[in-house]
Amino acid sequence: MLLGDMGADIIKIEKPDGDDIRRSGPPFIEGESAAFLGINRNKRSVVVNLKNDEGVSILRRMIEQADVLVQNMRPGTMDRLGLGYETIQKINPAMIYTTISGFGITGPYKNRGGFDLVAQGMSGLMSITGYPGGPPARNGVPIADLNAGFYAAYGTLCAYIHRLQTGKGQHVDTSLLEAGIAYSIWESAIYFATGKPPGPVGSGHSLSAPYQAFQTKDSYFIVGAANQANWERLCSAIGREELTQDPRFTANSDRRHNLKELQITLEKTFVKRTTLEWLKKLDEAGVPCGPINNLAEVYSDPQVKSRGMIVDMEHSKAGTIRNIGLPIKMSDTPGSIRKPAPVLGQHTAEVLAEFGYTQKEIALLKESRIIT
Repeated sequence: MLLGDMGADIIKIEKPDGDDIRRSGPPFIEGESAAFLGINRNKRSVVVNLKNDEGVSILRRMIEQADVLVQNMRPGTMDRLGLGYETIQKINPAMIYTTISGFGITGPYKNRGGFDLVAQGMSGLMSITGYPGGPPARNGVPIADLNAGFYAAYGTLCAYIHRLQTGKGQHVDTSLLEAGIAYSIWESAIYFATGKPPGPVGSGHSLSAPYQAFQTKDSYFIVGAANQANWERLCSAIGREELTQDPRFTANSDRRHNLKELQITLEKTFVKRTTLEWLKKLDEAGVPCGPINNLAEVYSDPQVKSRGMIVDMEHSKAGTIRNIGLPIKMSDTPGSIRKPAPVLGQHTAEVLAEFGYTQKEIALLKESRIIT
């Protein structure tokens, strides 16, 4: 999706009954889940039965001409199909072959399947998520899955730059486990320095305070007074200047050490006014703060709207649908959402024709149920 947003022609190879994501989560229309519609924009769908030798040969022909192959099949599957990296390198030496797996293509866990939840647990992310003393909690979004996609796109682009310079492709290999570990930047730094694994801190932060959610008269809001200047602005804005002289809260290290007392002390003031009142007052004082929005509130926010983070498009079966806009704005080569998520097999004949198949050959392949 990330590569497609920036202009790449993405051909999505699907099995005869389609990507499992088409059936995951609440259905939006028959045969298409809301999740599938959200993540498969700017892609063309080609259905090929890879359990048939002729189907494998179709994919092989496409690989011969393509720039990038991205695959997340179970470990060993591509090798069994005769489409592993070593084979593909001989067919297309310029090919960038990107593999996303649960644990990577080397090491003792290389043959294990992987899911986001497993990666969140094994990478340490769940050990620092939630509140102290509470049961294990996963991040609200599939962060290991998503970050693996980001690293795959990043690695693919780095490999593409190298290919432009040398003409040579290479194997890009990332995993859910490593993607999860890579997001523990602050916490890993603390562990490396102290030898003590950090635990969960709720809505707070391992290094800064006050930097968390606080209760108000009617709800909660976020205060990000993450440095000394903002701490002093905060105390002035809420009429608690004496806190800057309190030895428990004088410096950031003091506030972190006495975090519970800090929260109780500040909330005695915050509960006297509503969230909206505090947001207005702290914003005027230059203290970073914000509401805790649900998604309905997110997409009605004027800043979100002004940044184009909601995109309407027409789907052939679903009519008008909405998608998240592009989070990267580029002055000369902006990305775009050009196509909605494809219907299963929508582009099979179109794509095969581009790769040299005649209409007669395409018709025969359909009759044999090798393609759809």
